Amino acid sequence: FYLLFQGLRHISQRTISTASRRQFENRVPEKQKLFQEDNGIPVHLKGGIMDALLYKVTMGLTVFGTAYVVYELLVASMPKKQK
Repeated sequence: FYLLFQGLRHISQRTISTASRRQFENRVPEKQKLFQEDNGIPVHLKGGIMDALLYKVTMGLTVFGTAYVVYELLVASMPKKQK
């Protein structure tokens, strides 16, 4: 049991120490400037083309889903014809 614990501790220390060596460029100020700019674009669309695409897909699914629910409610409200 002690050897297993030592092995796990070694793996965790190694993972943490190798992960800390990577240095990423801090782009937060750049993104803050982009999202806080007053250019008339809603904040949910300021991310670029992918934001616009996701917005349009979401709105399309919402409209389709709403129309489908209304259709199903109409079908469920009609009595079935008896033979």
